[in-house]
Amino acid sequence: MNSHDHNDVPGQAPDALIIALRKILRPIVRMMLHFQVSYPYLINLLKAMYVEVADSENAMDERRQSDSRITLLTGVHRKDVKRLRSEESATTAAPRSISVGAQCIAYWLGLDQFRGSDGLPLPLPLRSPSSNPDQVSFDDLVERVCRQDIRPRVLLDEWIRLGIAHQDEQDRVVLNTGAFTPDKGVDEKLFFFGKNIQDHLNAGTHNIMGKQPAFFDRSVYYDKLSPESLQELHNLAAQVGMTALVEMNRRALQLQQADDGNDQAIYRMNFGVFHYNNWQEKTSARSIPDHASTQTGADQESDHA
Repeated sequence: MNSHDHNDVPGQAPDALIIALRKILRPIVRMMLHFQVSYPYLINLLKAMYVEVADSENAMDERRQSDSRITLLTGVHRKDVKRLRSEESATTAAPRSISVGAQCIAYWLGLDQFRGSDGLPLPLPLRSPSSNPDQVSFDDLVERVCRQDIRPRVLLDEWIRLGIAHQDEQDRVVLNTGAFTPDKGVDEKLFFFGKNIQDHLNAGTHNIMGKQPAFFDRSVYYDKLSPESLQELHNLAAQVGMTALVEMNRRALQLQQADDGNDQAIYRMNFGVFHYNNWQEKTSARSIPDHASTQTGADQESDHA
């Protein structure tokens, strides 16, 4: 039986899908083993996700589905369906410290007043000097996002801890990277890991299911490359990828501000660029990579599928 035959057998997945799932699950299982997430725990989590997705995406005529129908769709026992539907789902909203940080970086990269003539984020004094009160400062940047809710010094201390920013010899605040890429902070990395991989899979799933219009989802693949060639491509990926991210961030921020007050402005987007090679992974230490997450954006909504 070939892969096309599977499409005619109810409940039987195409061979190509199983191969793709194995590729997707391998790095996830590797990470779960690193964090000692056991197989029984994953099974319970997967069971809950089956129920959640079936409940939210297979409704009939806007009516609440019965437990029996969800059991039929998912194969999850009815008593488990009833229990899982009664439990409150874990929140997927960004922790406030992460949300504020991402928005501040989005403004720093996207607003002309905080960028130099070369388009790069300016080093900012913590406060506007008395000799030049019109000079923009780090205080001004933070206040654009959260008014008086968070003290700029508190946010700066957290950024310094995570390796996002530092203060130079003139005590100006300098962004270490062009986006939210903490050198430390596993919770921050894992939040953006889930957010970004979710939306990459959302785009790919949308396309595979034949929905239109299709999302842009492309990559460049080459093998038989030396470590020296991989290093050059690694650097090029960082350069062109950051250029694309900064430009998308600038325009998205402009449009978000223009959409303020529009009743239809209730949707979200996510644009990502990734680069990978197996040589660096094999030669690196067993830890979460420094650039495991990359995020900018004035995202004020919870993250939903």
